[in-house]
Amino acid sequence: MNEQSTDVHPQLEYIYSELADDPELRDLIQLFVDEMPYRAALYEELFRSGDFDELRRAIHQLKGAAGSYGFSVITEAAATLEQSIRHEAPYEQIRHELHGLIRLCTAARVAPID
Repeated sequence: MNEQSTDVHPQLEYIYSELADDPELRDLIQLFVDEMPYRAALYEELFRSGDFDELRRAIHQLKGAAGSYGFSVITEAAATLEQSIRHEAPYEQIRHELHGLIRLCTAARVAPID
């Protein structure tokens, strides 16, 4: 992986699945990665609409799925955001954590191209 932080860093390029070497999982991981733009759009929409309960549920689901597909950095960022929403953290904190998580999601790749 290239980046472990949930901060929005301009140098963040890609993060790679820790399970990419498993040929049985590779296609499933690719499907997960392919749906990331849709997930990111959903999270943005839920945030903009103020539906924090549904956002928390969606982030909780991402937390589990990301771990299953070898993206522990996404799991960690999702867990942090989920707790922030659950504990009604300040709006700006949630916004910052969400944008960091979305950045990680859109940077997800199965593995580097050889």
